[in-house]
Amino acid sequence: MSERDTRRNREGKMPLAAHLIELRKRLFLAAIGILLGAIVGWVFSEWIWEQLRGPVTAMAEYRRAEINYPNITSAFDLRLQVSIYSGLILSSPIWLYQVFAFLTPGLTKTEKRYTFGFFFTAVPLFFAGCAAGWFVLPNIVNLMASFAPVDTVTYFEANAYFNFVLKLMLAIGIAFVLPVFIVLMNFAGVISAASIIKSWRIAILVICLFTAIATPAADVVSMFLLAIPMIVLYFAAYGVAALHDWRAAKRARALEAQYADLG
Repeated sequence: MSERDTRRNREGKMPLAAHLIELRKRLFLAAIGILLGAIVGWVFSEWIWEQLRGPVTAMAEYRRAEINYPNITSAFDLRLQVSIYSGLILSSPIWLYQVFAFLTPGLTKTEKRYTFGFFFTAVPLFFAGCAAGWFVLPNIVNLMASFAPVDTVTYFEANAYFNFVLKLMLAIGIAFVLPVFIVLMNFAGVISAASIIKSWRIAILVICLFTAIATPAADVVSMFLLAIPMIVLYFAAYGVAALHDWRAAKRARALEAQYADLG
C-alpha cells in the first residue's frame, strides 16, 4: 500500500492533515524547481536583461532615453531580480505540475488521466501569456515616454523598469492559465458549465478591468490585444466544460436506464 493510500480514510477521502502534508510536499518541490530556474537565470541574466531593455534601446534612436542605476547596489539587486523572476518563468512546468498534482485527488480515477492534458495545455498557455506581455511592452513603454517633452531626457530607473516588465509578463502568463483551472474545477465537480456561461458578462468585465490595469489606460490597442485572447480562452473553457458535463449526464442516464432494466 502506498504512502498516499495510508493517508486516506475508509471513504477514500484524504483528511485535512494529509492535505497539509501534501501541500507542503508540493510547495517544497515547486521551490526546488524555482531555485534551479533561478540558477539558470543568474547564468544568463546579462543576456536576459539585454533583451528586456530592448524597447528603451530602440527608443533611444529617436529620443533621449536612458536606464539609470540610482545607487551602488542597484546593478547587483537587478541581476538578482532577473535571476529570480527568470527562475519563476523557466520553472513554470515544474510548479504548474505541482499545482495540478495537488488538485488531482479531487478527481475520479477516470478523470485523473486528463491531468497531463491539463498540464500540457497550461504550460504553453503560460508561455503564450508571457509572450503576449512582451509583445505589447514596446507599445506601453513608448506610450508612457511620449508624455515627456521630446527635448528632455527620459530616465528609466533600472529596478522599477524591470519590475514593471516582469510583473506584466507574469501576470498575463498566469491570466492565460486561469481557463485551464476553470476546466479543472469543472472536472472536479466544483463548478458546472452552466454556471460558467451564466457568468460570462462578469468574466468579460473582469478581463477588461485586468487588461486595463496591466496596460496604461491610454493604450487601448494593447488592452484589446490582451483582452481578446483571454475572452476566447474563457469561452473555450466553457466549451470543454459543456462537453464534459454532457458526457457525464449521458453516462448518468445510461446508468439509470441500466438500473431500471435490472429493477
